[in-house]
Formats: sequence, C-alpha cells, structure tokens
Amino acid sequence: MALASMPKLKVPGFVLKYHGLLLPAVVLSLILVILIPLPTSIMDLLLLINITLSGIVLLTVMYMRGPLDFSSFPSLLLGLTLYRLVLNTATTRLILTNADAGQVITTFGGFVAGGSLTVGIIIFAIIVVIQFVVITKGATRIAEVAARFTLDGMPGKQMAVDADLNAGIITDVEAKERRAEITREADFYGAMDGASKFVRGDAIAGIVITLINILGGIYVGLVELGLPIGETLRRFTILTIGDGLVSQIPAFIVSTAAAMIVTRSAEKKSLGEELLGQLTGQPIALVLTGVFLMVLTLTPLPKTPLILLIVSCYAMAHLLTQHRSAVAAHAAAAKSRPAASERIEQHLSPDPMELDVGYGLIGLVDRKQGGDLLDRITNMRRQVAEELGIVVPPIRIRDDIQLQPNWFQVKLKGLAVGEGEVMPGHLLAMDPGTVSERIHGIETTEPAFGLPALWIDESQRHEAEHRNYTVVEPSSVIATYLTELIKRHADELLTRQEVNRLIDHLRERAGRLVEEVIPDVLKPGEIQRVLQMLLRERVPIRDLESIIETIADVAPRTKDPEILTEYARHALARALCHRHKSDDGRIHCIALDPSLEELIGKGLERTEHGTILTLPPALQTRIVNAIRAQVEEVTPTLGGRPPVLLCPPQVRPWVRRMIETQMPSVAVLSYNEVIRGFEVESHGMVILKDEA
Repeated sequence: MALASMPKLKVPGFVLKYHGLLLPAVVLSLILVILIPLPTSIMDLLLLINITLSGIVLLTVMYMRGPLDFSSFPSLLLGLTLYRLVLNTATTRLILTNADAGQVITTFGGFVAGGSLTVGIIIFAIIVVIQFVVITKGATRIAEVAARFTLDGMPGKQMAVDADLNAGIITDVEAKERRAEITREADFYGAMDGASKFVRGDAIAGIVITLINILGGIYVGLVELGLPIGETLRRFTILTIGDGLVSQIPAFIVSTAAAMIVTRSAEKKSLGEELLGQLTGQPIALVLTGVFLMVLTLTPLPKTPLILLIVSCYAMAHLLTQHRSAVAAHAAAAKSRPAASERIEQHLSPDPMELDVGYGLIGLVDRKQGGDLLDRITNMRRQVAEELGIVVPPIRIRDDIQLQPNWFQVKLKGLAVGEGEVMPGHLLAMDPGTVSERIHGIETTEPAFGLPALWIDESQRHEAEHRNYTVVEPSSVIATYLTELIKRHADELLTRQEVNRLIDHLRERAGRLVEEVIPDVLKPGEIQRVLQMLLRERVPIRDLESIIETIADVAPRTKDPEILTEYARHALARALCHRHKSDDGRIHCIALDPSLEELIGKGLERTEHGTILTLPPALQTRIVNAIRAQVEEVTPTLGGRPPVLLCPPQVRPWVRRMIETQMPSVAVLSYNEVIRGFEVESHGMVILKDEA
C-alpha cells in the first residue's frame, strides 16, 4: 500500500515517447563536435557538463549498496571516456586556430595554476601520475582479479543454489533470481575488466594530446603568427595546461569511482555509513590513537592541532563507550523486567524450542541490520515439515548477555541440547573431500556434523570456492545446526496436542478412516507412541493415512507399540528404501551372521508388559563393537556414507536400540522392508568372534 501511494515522477509525454532516441542523438552529436568548430560558449557548457557528470557518478557509487546496483557503470564509463576524448579534439582545434578555447579552460589554466606556467605544468604532471600510476593501474588490476575469481566461482555458486533448492531452503523463483544475479555479477565484472582498459588508455591519451598541443602551439605561434617565444609559451602552453586539467580532473574523479565500485562488496549500507560505522566501531582504537598523538606533542610539531585532535579522539571514544553501555543496559533491562500485563503463569510453561544468542550475533537476527536468520529458520521449518511430516513449533529467539558474544545455545523445553560459536563477518569453509589446495583461516569444527572447517574472511569467498571448498554464511551454520537438532529430537517435539492436530488435518481428507479407528480401535496416545518411535529413527510420518490404516489392522491383536511400529515401518517400506538408496540407486548394506541373529532372537523375552532383551550387558557390548568394526571397514569404500544394517524383522528394533547411542547415523532395516525394484549390494557380514 505504501508503494502504491507514493507520488510518481512526472515526465513530459514526449520524453517518454522518444526516450529511446536520446542515446543515438548524443552519439551523433559527438561526431558533429569532432567535425564542426564550436563557439567557445558552447564548449564551456560541454566542459562543465563533463565535470558535473563525473561528480554525479562518484557520489552515486558512494551511496549505492553493492556493485550490481550500478550495473550500467561499465557502459557509462566507456561513454564518459569517449566524451572526454571528443572534447579534447574540439578544444585542440580552438586552441591552435584561435588561441582561445573559452572561459573554462582559460580559468583552469590561470586560476588553478596560480598564473604560473611552471606551477600549472607541475600540477598537471602530478594529477596525471596519480591517475595513471596509482588509480587506473590499481583499478585495472582489481577488475582483472575480480573478473577471474567471479568467473571461476560461478560453478560453485550455481551448485550451492541447486543444493539449497533441493534441500527446500529456497523456492524455484528464488533459485532463478539467484542464478540471474550470479550471471549479472559475472557479466558486470567482465565488463569492468574491459572498461578499465579504456580508463588507462584515456590517461595515456591525455598525456599524448597535451604534448601534441604544446608542440603544435609553439609551431603556430612562432611560424604562423610570428609571436615571440615568450608570448607563444605563455599563451599556448597555459591554454594547453588548462585544457589538460579540465580533461584530467573529471577523468581523475571517474577513475576513482571505477576503483571504488570494483573494491566494494555487497552491503546493506552505503559506503559512507559503512566506513563511519566500522571506523568508530572500536573505541579502544581512538584511545590508542590519542596516546600516539600525545607522544607527538613532545616533538617540534605544532601543538595546537595536535591537542585539538587528542581531545577529539578521547571525546569520541567516551561517547561511543557510553552509547554501547546504554544499549547493553537497555537490552538487559528489557529482558529482565516483566511487562505490566505479564502473568506469573506464563513462566510455568517453557517454550518448545528456544535459540539464545550472544550480543555479537544480534545482527544475524535483526533484519534492519541485514540479518537473514529468521528467514532461514522459516525455510527450515518448511523443509522439516516436508521431510518428516511434523510441524516444528515456533522457535523463540532471545539475546542472552550471559553467553559469549559469538555463541548461541539451543534449548528444548527450557533445557540446553546444543550450542556452538559462529563468527559474524566471516564465512565457514568446509572441505567436502575435493579441495585442491588449502586456504588460510581460523580452524574450527562445524557444529551440526562435527566436521573440521575454517572461518575465512568474506573477501576469500571466491578463492575458497575456486579451491572447491563448501562456503556457507554464519546464519546458514546456525540454521543447519537447528535442523539437525530438530531431526534428532523430533520425537520429543511431537506432543499429544500436535498428534491431535495431525489427526484433525487427516480428518479433512480421510474422515471415514478417522471415525472408524479413533478412538474405538486406537487412542491418540497409542498413535503418538508409534509416531514417536518412527521419528526416533528419522522415519517420515507424512503418510499418516497409511500408518493409521496399518496399525489399526494389528491393534485388535496387540497394543504393543514396538510391534505396531514394525508394522508401520513395513507399510512405509518404499519410502524407507528411497531414503537409504545411494546415488547409484542401490542399497549398500552389511548383514548379521545367522548365528548372531539366532543369539539375539533367543535373548528376547515376551511378557505381559511387552518384549524385553535379556542379553547380558557384556555380550551386548561385544555385539555393538563387532557391528562398529564392520561399519568402519565398509564406510570408506562408500565415500564416507555408512552402510545400512540388514537383519530379520524380529530382532531389528533391538539391534537398533543397542547401537543407536554409539552409531546414530547407521540405519537398521529388516529384510521385509526392502521391496521389489531396489537392488541390494552386501559389503560384509557382522560375525561375533569368540573372546580370546
């Protein structure tokens, strides 16, 4: 609504109708400027337009948020360069034919040079050296490197987009937008690489044109006009230097803008806000600078400006320190002080899930500061719903001043279940096993899977991706860790209320089934225990209709949740096979020795309260060690992915129970859960060896 109510820019109708002819008309006008001598008044206007456009370009670059916000800059840079060269040609004609190139050039030649030919030449030489040796050379090199790394990093970025799309983190529309942005970025830096060559050539052309004008002016003054050498040098050389200054100062400004745009990264703030915020972000730096200036007062340097700068540094450091303290105190007070309308009873029910963050991570949560963690958590909840079939309750996010600045902690029903550390302003680089060359960074451990990783600077992203590192944002690290914790504790999140909500949702499309089964055959609590057992092994419960149909047929004979769960797993056999098949379409597995299967089966004892395993703890430990040894032997041959453990359905849940604490990533399937159409490849057999 706000956008719709904004006033629109009023543009005359003829401008909108013929705006496509504007650029061709300008190009044709430039050709006419080369061919037709122009009055000095018009030349003054064109030269001032050149200076104005240069200033507009520089300020636009400073206020943009990222390089792609000014994607037309390479073309504009080329156009301004050609515009300056055309003006050089026109002013050269006026200087050599009339010894007068207008008031602008005369003013620059006289006022800027201070009326001295020597001063004018020196100023012109300094500007040319700065532009040619420093700015244009540096901008050209940066553009070359940026273009190379951008092009080299395109495959990795495209793969990252595809991975996020496959994981459900982004939609098809978002994936298309990201791919288009990657292409635009590559096109931009490639174009900047080429356009920077024109800037460098413009600097060289300015030097050559100036020398030609000086020599040509001396010839015209001495030979054609018969002027004395002193008068010739004063008239023509001053005009030539003025012409060079009028041309090189706008070129200097545009070259600076080109250097700024290729060195900028995508930020949520303009360059001025970003620099000011970062320069004043550490009050201790201002204090130490003040100490250094105090030492300088012992030298013969002028005392008044030094004292003024010392007072300014300490005053600014004091103000920044007070501001930080006030912000921290306000946050602590807001957290500890209950609202007037808050009820004590609200503290009796802990939140299902909480995410506490240190104050250093607030920027990842705050959208005003460019944080995207909230959006990632929303996508993560949608991804878990699609994978497991449960709706993750809203996750309450709090800032906790008791945590270290860059630490976060995840709580389940008020109790901590995981924590980790991330570094804002850095990226996490992980080695997927294909890294060609190591990169320098701060060693750490990825919290979700415990993989070794490195924290690298954001400027190293292209280099890391080029070396085949998997590079992720700090907010993505937290979201991935949250996803793994939710999958690990999904059975605890499935409350009775959530089960009733799932049943109500099923009633909308299978009302007759719900009426037939619930509550006469199965109560919601019995269904909840079966669903929790499935989630404990990360079995999706999206197909709730098939689960309830299957266990309802068995429920009249037994209400044992373990038996009901095994029947439910059999109904979900196709989903299980799809879940555990490898990229080659096969299920890679290991099996139990028949004698070991028989041993475990004899240790099962069925009572009126259910089935229990009566094997001695020492024997269970030997079995677990034998399974672990076989898994560790086979896993490297499968590219680091553990094999599936196959066993008879009678002992499957008990084998899983024995290994779940030490090998949670090893899936245990029964023989009847492998359906037709899936090829099984066995890589070994677990044999229980006799003790020495």
